[in-house]
Amino acid sequence: MNKKYLIYFALILSVLIGGSCKTRKIIKEPIKEKDDGAEYLFSQLKKNELKFDWISAKLSADLLIDKKSSSLNAHLRIKKDSLIWASFSPALGIEIARILITTDSVKLLNRLNKTYFIGDFKLINQLLNTDLDFDILQSIIIGNDFSYYENDVFKANVFNKLYHLSTVGRKKLKKHVKNEQEELRVLVQDIWLDPENYKIKNIMIKLIQKENRKLEVFYSDFQKINEQLFPFQSNIIITSEKMMNIKIKYSKIVLDVPQSFPFKIPKKYTKLK
Repeated sequence: MNKKYLIYFALILSVLIGGSCKTRKIIKEPIKEKDDGAEYLFSQLKKNELKFDWISAKLSADLLIDKKSSSLNAHLRIKKDSLIWASFSPALGIEIARILITTDSVKLLNRLNKTYFIGDFKLINQLLNTDLDFDILQSIIIGNDFSYYENDVFKANVFNKLYHLSTVGRKKLKKHVKNEQEELRVLVQDIWLDPENYKIKNIMIKLIQKENRKLEVFYSDFQKINEQLFPFQSNIIITSEKMMNIKIKYSKIVLDVPQSFPFKIPKKYTKLK
């Protein structure tokens, strides 16, 4: 595999890492506001979201970009609302890259060519042609709804035997807006919920200002971790100038065990602009 392409894959995967079949309950159509309206569905969504302070995980991922495919293994660690750390290696290989993401920074070590990068989410969004922030990224990884965005702008219905929540104007809450650019972020968003457990089965988001960009995530293979359901498989599709597909499969998840986030830059490494 081309080494540059492998590093490119590792960076993309670090940005987007983040069941058993049961008899579905019968859902009513159309939805009535008093029992299954948007407000009620959101309360159930929040009630059944993954609750955690720390996450540690092992995973494998397959990436397809313009008919070119690659595979990597990764170790992932998260401190809620604070840090996302990942180490990447090819199958049965040594580490080729390490990344540390905070609420406003991105740091990357490239072990192959002994370089490092320190920047912000502009790099991620330019690379993926998306408009992510830390909250959206963390939510995509774990299969939760966004924490710091308006919840009262959704409409509810039933679609393909799933509860469907949709909006054309979801904004970031003012107390979490850091600058005017973030304040301008208005999302078009769709959420599909499993009526059996109110977990998110798939989501679709895009910016009103950039209709040619779309991000979709499909979650499956929900398994219990500490009496909570976690999607052990996710399929991420990014549509922009290029179509990108990332399939992630977790092999191990550990919740609420404090983790370290080692990120030391060797002296001989060269800084990239």
